[in-house]
Amino acid sequence: MVRFFIFAAAILAAASTGSAQAAEPKHGGILRIYHRETPPSLSIHEEATFSVNVPAMGIYNNLVVYDQHKPQNSMGTIVPELATSWAWSADNKNLTFKLREGVKWHDGQPFTAKDVKCTFDLLQGKGQDKFRKNPRKDLFKNISEVITNGDFEVTLHLSRPQPSLLAMLASGYTPIYSCHVPAAQMRTHPIGTGPFKFVDFKQNESITLAKNPDYWKKGMPYLDGIEFPIISNRATAVLAFVAGKVDMTFPTEMTAALIKDIKAQGPTAICEIAPINVSTNLIINRENPPFNNIELRKAMALALDRRSFIDIIYQGQADAGGTLLPPPEGVWGMPPEMLRTISGYGDVNKDREQAREIMKKFGYGPDKPLKIKVSTRNLATYRDPAVVLIDQLKTIYIDAELDPVESSQWFAKIARNDYSVGLNLTGNGIDDPDQAFYENYGCGSERNYTHYCNKDLEALFDKQSVETDVETRKKMVWEIDKKLQEDVARPILMHARSGTCWKPYVKNMTIMNNSAYNGYRYEDLWLDK
Repeated sequence: MVRFFIFAAAILAAASTGSAQAAEPKHGGILRIYHRETPPSLSIHEEATFSVNVPAMGIYNNLVVYDQHKPQNSMGTIVPELATSWAWSADNKNLTFKLREGVKWHDGQPFTAKDVKCTFDLLQGKGQDKFRKNPRKDLFKNISEVITNGDFEVTLHLSRPQPSLLAMLASGYTPIYSCHVPAAQMRTHPIGTGPFKFVDFKQNESITLAKNPDYWKKGMPYLDGIEFPIISNRATAVLAFVAGKVDMTFPTEMTAALIKDIKAQGPTAICEIAPINVSTNLIINRENPPFNNIELRKAMALALDRRSFIDIIYQGQADAGGTLLPPPEGVWGMPPEMLRTISGYGDVNKDREQAREIMKKFGYGPDKPLKIKVSTRNLATYRDPAVVLIDQLKTIYIDAELDPVESSQWFAKIARNDYSVGLNLTGNGIDDPDQAFYENYGCGSERNYTHYCNKDLEALFDKQSVETDVETRKKMVWEIDKKLQEDVARPILMHARSGTCWKPYVKNMTIMNNSAYNGYRYEDLWLDK
């Protein structure tokens, strides 16, 4: 586990915070976290951004969840939540959960095994009710049947062994929904079993949660509520934090430069930079001209200077890698020596010369550039690298124009293939190949935005998925990942290391360092003021 603290003052502040956290927690108070945008909804299952997870994760519970105070998510940090225990069958094709009794939904209805079944019926499109969007449907296609045994036991029957299933169930992306609340309502007025109840959602203004007084964990949450004022301008948000109008920045939104500014104005702030398992990547519409030509797609990939992206956007606080989070925090990422064998990860000048020869072959050159638009989500974390991308594409006779797209429209736009070239950020909810491969590269997956489809490679997805020996599986995963990069499926520009800041009186805060999607239950945070 690697941690990056800004300045020695931050290290001292963190040390003093650790000792303070051993003190008796205080009840009460409202935690104020600025939100970077109006999220598309509060239905976690229907969205693909932690703009939803951050405010909504406290509303819900999972069957199991990653320990909220173990920064490195792993199989060993999964703990019970709505389930009290779980067991695999001898053939590893049945996963049975004993469920917690006495849990109530926020409207007073009892939680039972039927709610678990209803959740997976929704995810698999088997129920009468339907999700409007279902970005992680493919993650659960191996579940052939969900069987309830009374009100407090449920078994997931699998078509084949899949050890990663438990990890996917522990993700912040996998809450349990109620049978009696329509999916449409969950978008705007969600009902959960979690430590906080939904109060209000005002577009472009705020999201408000209040303490759930009937939470099944007695004595929690400690906070009376959480407020998320929406501040879309990052500079304005930093000023609000420094001035004490909010207690915490939006998680993982701070760059090293912004943190330096925060520390200069408020040296007691605690700031932490960590990997977030989010890659910045290039998406190319491979179905429409001109990029239905594989050579032109390869030329774009050869133009990329990853070191420049890392230095300009993250002041060196990012990593080159493939699909999976790079080591040491990432368990499955390709080793650097293997990465360097892939075209586009070596000598930039040599690669660009090869790219220019390809472009000339198709009639492009300094006096006849290829004109395109680079679409991206209208957030600073997307726009900034898109500007760098546009500058780099000029080196191979591509004249690109920035096309910023509002957040509420972005994922729908690229899902329906309504773009030519895009700069995207792809987050992996867990550090496991199954989630990354099936969700982002599976034929027909809703989140496979480039429509890449390789049936032979997909068969290898299944083969690595059942492998239980970690070292054997790693080698299989590396070969798959290498092929994805060589095929220009979704060229990875960098894996970000991003920062979060909070006031020293916010206690028991833990930042996950291999996923930005799993650490926002906030049931045992408290305010020492």
